[in-house]
Amino acid sequence: MNNCFIILAAGESKRFKSNIPKPYYLYRGKPLFLHSINKAIESKKFRKIILVINKKHKKFIKTKELKNIKIINGGKTRSESSLKALMSIKNSKISKVFIHDAARPNFSLKLIFNLFKNLKINKCVVPVIKTNNSVKFMDKNKLNNVDRNKIYLTQTPQAFNYKTLLSLQKKTALKITDDANLFIDANKKVKLIKGEISNFKITQQSDIFDKNNLKYGIGFDVHRLVSKRKLYLGGIKIPSPLGTLGHSDGDPVLHAVIDSILGACKMGDIGEKFSNSDKKNKNIRSTILLKKIINQIKSKNYFVNNIDINIITQKPNISKYKNKMVNSISKICEISSNQINIKGKTTEKLGLIGKEKAIACEVITSVIKYA
Repeated sequence: MNNCFIILAAGESKRFKSNIPKPYYLYRGKPLFLHSINKAIESKKFRKIILVINKKHKKFIKTKELKNIKIINGGKTRSESSLKALMSIKNSKISKVFIHDAARPNFSLKLIFNLFKNLKINKCVVPVIKTNNSVKFMDKNKLNNVDRNKIYLTQTPQAFNYKTLLSLQKKTALKITDDANLFIDANKKVKLIKGEISNFKITQQSDIFDKNNLKYGIGFDVHRLVSKRKLYLGGIKIPSPLGTLGHSDGDPVLHAVIDSILGACKMGDIGEKFSNSDKKNKNIRSTILLKKIINQIKSKNYFVNNIDINIITQKPNISKYKNKMVNSISKICEISSNQINIKGKTTEKLGLIGKEKAIACEVITSVIKYA
């Protein structure tokens, strides 16, 4: 596995206009750059991960978050930073290298795997998306039309044969906006693959958060408690003589979370997405269902911002399981654990829940729509 993932975070962040440089600004619960590092680690495809920083920003680096990550100072330009990173691994027997902008935290594992697939028979692979906007260009004070069907918006990460990229970087004195420019200028083949709409670049603070793009949804679910069934709450198995009755695994917490997310995104409800008449959903884990919903909302540029959960049950006492539930949900929703709160409530032995015949859950979720 002689692959390296390089994250460029050495810019001045002038357009971001913040006392905190853009790579270290909190985004969905953690510094912007850390999303890219975590995704590279999660892929299990890279022997080395390099973070290229602006030496002026060293005080913002928390080394405990960056175990086994190589940190180097960048140059004055993007091309200088890229070359420095490439030179730092010239004796490491690296064969494939990914170059990525820290300002794009929302790329998927699927994109990484697709880049690797195409890199087997290519030396430069670049994700792109089409534009839906009309495009013009100015030449000698004359405005000209451009056929938008010929326009591609490039993204990162971009994947390269290491030796070829290093050779081109050493030869050029050009100021480049991405490393694929080197292949284009050298008349070398560039393989284009489908990028991701959710993989947008964060340039200004408004890309991080706009209160007008904050949406809220409410979810509720209740399940009967019966014998000979397992009890799943918040994605984890709870020791109990009784379990919840349901077509799936009957997890009322995750079902309520799903409905709250769908409500916030105006995307229907859990019954419309996963019918209880569909045999494929029989006894399916609700963690799988939640993950599918997260992927669906990401495709529409929605991301979970905060989840507040009330679990209503007489028994079992859920206090000692709350942290495990939070960790389970945060991993699936791709957010920090400090963006989730779980509370346990009883009905003071009133009603079906008080008689230990049912468990209910209510959830309020906020989501943000970006770009």
